[in-house]
Amino acid sequence: MNKLKSIFTYGILSIAAIVSLFPFAWMLISMTNKSSDISQGRLLPGSNLLENLRNLFESYNVGSALFNSFFIAIVATVLCLVVSSLAGYGFEIYRSKGKDIVFNILLLSMMIPFAALMVPLFRLFGDVSQVFPAFGIDTLYAVILPYVSTAFFIFFFRQNTKMFTKDLIEAGRIDGLSEIGIFFRIYMPSMKNTFAAAGIISFMNNWNNFLWPLVILQSPDVQTIPLLISNLGSGYSPDFGIIYTAIVIGTIPTALIFFFLQKYFVEGMTGSVKG
Repeated sequence: MNKLKSIFTYGILSIAAIVSLFPFAWMLISMTNKSSDISQGRLLPGSNLLENLRNLFESYNVGSALFNSFFIAIVATVLCLVVSSLAGYGFEIYRSKGKDIVFNILLLSMMIPFAALMVPLFRLFGDVSQVFPAFGIDTLYAVILPYVSTAFFIFFFRQNTKMFTKDLIEAGRIDGLSEIGIFFRIYMPSMKNTFAAAGIISFMNNWNNFLWPLVILQSPDVQTIPLLISNLGSGYSPDFGIIYTAIVIGTIPTALIFFFLQKYFVEGMTGSVKG
């Protein structure tokens, strides 16, 4: 009976693994084939990889798109970690009469879909363009600013801060550390797993962000990788080999970051705190 149960369990897991991995395998195989072979459903690797890479980099501004995506993802992630962690830390550590009311209002903002905010945001950045053109429409900073802090990350840091040892704060105060010094020299090192988990989520969200950049970015020079991939598939006769090559290139950074930080990601999501 136990043997049958094990066979059934591993069978289900094997099927789930195949279903999960097949899109990635198809993506890698397709980037080595011609567009016509991909259209015919070829499942074997081809010999057109170098040709697809050459056509992609010669015909499209991939380097600029990669730089823009990295700039947006890195800057937005760093700012998000600092601002959201400070807010979450403050909501949990410090006492205030209206703190919970403000936090509940903040959580309610999570119920509003981003699509409903795009028009007001676009008009806001249109006004900003008149005063500070570097932060207005068609700039990378206009993509970054709405994601500097979100209700989700503030909530995430506050919940994890509940597991932070409050005695360390008192010890820091006795040693003469300022409140900001306690945050950067005691809190942040102790909560490195939480920061790693939030950093991975924020980087992936900003790297894969499509809707807001599509609205706010108008020039080809500031387009990101998701926008470039979308443009590759919008023609009358798209080259699927080039498209899959671009998709693989756009997937590599997030895959590598998750692979190297997966240990911290799991510990951070489960609320593990390192002393």
